[in-house]
Amino acid sequence: MKRIHTTAACVIERDGRYLMVEEERGGPHTLFNQPAGHIEPDEGPMAAILREVEEETAWRVRLSHYLGLEVFHTPEKTFHSHGFIATPEVWLATPLDPDILATHWLTFDEVRQLATNERVRSPLVIKRLEAARAGRVYPLAIISE
Repeated sequence: MKRIHTTAACVIERDGRYLMVEEERGGPHTLFNQPAGHIEPDEGPMAAILREVEEETAWRVRLSHYLGLEVFHTPEKTFHSHGFIATPEVWLATPLDPDILATHWLTFDEVRQLATNERVRSPLVIKRLEAARAGRVYPLAIISE
């Protein structure tokens, strides 16, 4: 039986560029993702994504919208992934999570090129960016923590 993993991810845009994290995932190339991670016990998705963004990027952000819940299946796992939109507020200059090699501010076209070259962590990376760019969002009040 597959296990369900509940995660949160965040689209963060500044001046037409999106904050992406570069990760070593054991393959021939590093992979790119939005800041994202697992929701811990006793933690809601909004608290989780604010924590994950700080740990992975050293940015404190302000959440503005909810992108919705995506269900993503792999052969081994099923993910329930909450997507958010945020704006950067303060760079904290703190050490990054050890799994993160670097952060990058990339254009949509640059991220799309990475996806074409199979350098994004999952198809949800582009799907979230497209939803955010199209304004397919919900108010944060839809979630009660």
